Amino acid sequence: MAISSHNNFVFEVRRCQPEFVAPAKPTPYEFKQLSDIDDQECFRFHVPLLFFYANNPRMEGSDPVKVIKKAISETLVFYYPFAGRLREGPGKKLFVECTAEGILFIEADANVDLQQFGDAVQPPFAFLDDVLYNVPNSDGIINSPLLLVQVTRLRCGGFIFAIRLNHTMTDGFGLMQFMNAVCEMACGDTAPSVLPVWQRTLLNARDPPRVTHRHHEYDQVVDTKQINIPLNEMAHRSVFFGPTEISTLRKTLPIHLRHCSSFDLITACLWRIRTIALQPNPNDEMRLLCVANLRSKSKYLPSGYYGNSFALPAAVATAGNLCQNPLSYAVELIRKAKAKMTEEYMKSVADFMVINGRPNLTAVRSYAVSDVTKTDFEKLDFGWGKPIFGGPAMGGVATVPGLTSFYISYKNKKGEQGIVVPFSLPVQAMERFVVELDAVFKTKPLNEVGNTKKGFIRAAL
Repeated sequence: MAISSHNNFVFEVRRCQPEFVAPAKPTPYEFKQLSDIDDQECFRFHVPLLFFYANNPRMEGSDPVKVIKKAISETLVFYYPFAGRLREGPGKKLFVECTAEGILFIEADANVDLQQFGDAVQPPFAFLDDVLYNVPNSDGIINSPLLLVQVTRLRCGGFIFAIRLNHTMTDGFGLMQFMNAVCEMACGDTAPSVLPVWQRTLLNARDPPRVTHRHHEYDQVVDTKQINIPLNEMAHRSVFFGPTEISTLRKTLPIHLRHCSSFDLITACLWRIRTIALQPNPNDEMRLLCVANLRSKSKYLPSGYYGNSFALPAAVATAGNLCQNPLSYAVELIRKAKAKMTEEYMKSVADFMVINGRPNLTAVRSYAVSDVTKTDFEKLDFGWGKPIFGGPAMGGVATVPGLTSFYISYKNKKGEQGIVVPFSLPVQAMERFVVELDAVFKTKPLNEVGNTKKGFIRAAL
């Protein structure tokens, strides 16, 4: 049992013993190599996601725990590599041993109603560890379960579906493909509408490998300040960007850039303010890593492919230029970085990995942004309807603590559809970030900024 405190109420989460959920039918015992994109160092971490579901009277008598556990078991027949374990071979090459051991599954109950969470149904989640329990010795990259799922029933009849995935196995689109299959099985189908395709060799290095692009995202930069703060000691917040905020930012741009995407605007704003908050030397190089997926740009990745299929082309600027120039300066750099993403760029990344021993991303003064709004996490329906919130549970998760922010579709209590962005910074830098963001949108300063490590920022009220 875990006791969690949130705002003005305390609730208990009672967990059953973790169990393994194996494929419902026998599956092949074999070894499957990951691609040279999958097994790079920067993907060797776990990503937690949460989905909140309200009670649905039409589902009275149905237990979400039993429905989802059965559906996962049936889906693993098709996605049987997820039921195996990763092994590491020569040259740090990863492969799956398809052992059919299964994924980890936890059944739980919480004595709390969904409405009691109020505004807390968006990241960061102070109670994450209670609704997604880190089973001891389960979070390794190799020789560990590849998925961890916890389904927590709520007192009101709703539930929380939580999942943690080993990022080397799949990206957001691949996970959503798997979870859509689980939903289809939960609703009575006997096979996924989109059958899974492994074919990881499609994103392997060429023979012989040849690097054809400059990959600033993997530059090995010396950290002269040697500041390495663990993620659990950072401050965690979210910013909501609705129509008002987007419009405010767009009006600051010259006419020839006002047609740019919301992603470009939000990313430029956050990169610039984040840099100001970190107070680097004006001559220090700052990197913005744009997660760019190949799926929509590729003719050779088949439907059903669920491996990692994205690269992180980098925009680079000195801190002084980034902070002293108008927002349009950052927007143009970001647009140029995104334009690098092609099939040839992805092949060049794979070749770079093999030639250079699978290096990590640039750890120093980097910020990565991943737009998951197109993965449709908010549409995941096990039969109870769409989730109130669905997506990554926090920012900052990566092999470099605090590196990544996710852009997540979100509707606030006013009914405004927008994007919520969780992120992490050292505590003092977060305080400066809040002040700078308030200045951009001319809002009143937040109360108790320095007294809480977790919170939610409404960019403009």
